Amino acid sequence: MQGKVIIVSAPSGAGKTSIVRHLLEQVPELKFSISATTRHKRDYEIDGKDYYFLTPEQFKERLANDEFLEWQEVYEDQYYGSLKSEVERIWSEGQVVIFDVDVLGGLNIKKFYGDEALSVFIEPPTLEELMNRLKKRGTETEESLKKRIDKAEYELSFAPQFDKIVLNDDLATAQQEMIDLVQAFLEEK
Repeated sequence: MQGKVIIVSAPSGAGKTSIVRHLLEQVPELKFSISATTRHKRDYEIDGKDYYFLTPEQFKERLANDEFLEWQEVYEDQYYGSLKSEVERIWSEGQVVIFDVDVLGGLNIKKFYGDEALSVFIEPPTLEELMNRLKKRGTETEESLKKRIDKAEYELSFAPQFDKIVLNDDLATAQQEMIDLVQAFLEEK
């Protein structure tokens, strides 16, 4: 069954994952696309639920077989990607696929699905606010914080290429705006 896809992208710390989780709770037609990765599984993670955990060799074999919509090598032999088979699985269940992916991955998926995809960029109010959010997480060193902010500046330049931009200066407002956008998109024929 051919269906629709929702793509949500943003710089780290913009609130993308919180918004996607809320959408999944509020819009029953949506089903989350599970990414594949070669990074090591954390103790609390479940293969096939959190990620599809692959060896670098398995990932490269799937790459050679053109099984990915988008992928990236984040560090040496540490890959992440979205499998075409995951989309087919979700569509076969009569659901709409929702992606929580990085900015370049989101644009690649949009190119692949065209008008059957709604791409949304979650924008932080300012880079200063983004830095504050990342600091509040308590997971960043000064060096990693600088890298994330530099990357965010770069990613913000791609925002105009998305179908819609949602400003996340208030999470509840951004969540409702996303619900409205997604429901309008799903009602289109």
